[in-house]
Amino acid sequence: MRGERLAVLVGPTAVGKTAVALELAQEFQAHIINADSLQVYRELDIGTAKPTPAERGLVPHHLIDVVSPPEPYDAARYAKEAWEITARLNARGILPLVVGGTGFYLKALLHGLFETPEVSPAVRQRLRQELGELGLPALYRRLNSLDPLTARRLHPGDTYRILRALEVLAVTGQSLAALQAAHRFPASPYRTLKLGLILPREELYRRIEQRVEAMLAAGWLAEVAGLLARYPPDLKPLKSLGYRHLAAHLQGGLSLAAAVEAIKRDTRRYAKRQLTWFKADPEISWFTPAEVGEMAARLRDFLARRPTPPAPSEAGS
Repeated sequence: MRGERLAVLVGPTAVGKTAVALELAQEFQAHIINADSLQVYRELDIGTAKPTPAERGLVPHHLIDVVSPPEPYDAARYAKEAWEITARLNARGILPLVVGGTGFYLKALLHGLFETPEVSPAVRQRLRQELGELGLPALYRRLNSLDPLTARRLHPGDTYRILRALEVLAVTGQSLAALQAAHRFPASPYRTLKLGLILPREELYRRIEQRVEAMLAAGWLAEVAGLLARYPPDLKPLKSLGYRHLAAHLQGGLSLAAAVEAIKRDTRRYAKRQLTWFKADPEISWFTPAEVGEMAARLRDFLARRPTPPAPSEAGS
């Protein structure tokens, strides 16, 4: 796979990735590969800001609507499926344009994943019991005291990942952050151009609030009600940002006004965490959404460059 071309467009939520990706993909006859961990789920449409059917009609899209809400889906599966798609596209001379804000999915695609340890049913059951008895905030505080680096990357309401980090601690005696830091990711098998979208904080936060309001006007609350009528509320995608807040309102624990305000607040925090993740990557070139021409020029130069020949040891010399 070494030498295959891949372009990546990243950025925080609501920054405008969809519009820029469509413009670039149409200009370069690229296919878009989703890198958003929620857009892989069918039936979660409005709250995930999926490209509309009309937008998907303009450019071929991959890894959108691939599983139903109860079906397990993780970064390892994403990386495997995305690798297969990029290989097929490169074989046909088509540029894959990976677009999204889930940094861990992108890391899995570009560098692979380290193997997390097996967790015994007894450990998993004990933590689930503690979750029921103590509540998630207490488990999050425990994680923050034992593995503050991982805790800072997680939302305090992310049950799945908080439990997973505590499982790793229980099994290995080491923090998830330490294990990840010790793992040396191999060099990316791709020739990659990484583009990032950014806006001034005030403008980004204003767009977040406007998008939340637009989603609600488009029927987001009814979408969540329909999902809760078909599925249990503890499904992983229904515990995600926005969906869990509206579910709490529909189940009687939160007023709609409070739920909407919490969505806006937590989305701002999520955007900040996304930027922290992506800003740590020095290979990303940053642009505003208005600088599509500059991004296209960078992409044109990338496509014109020839692959770097392999080192003698790799070539078998």
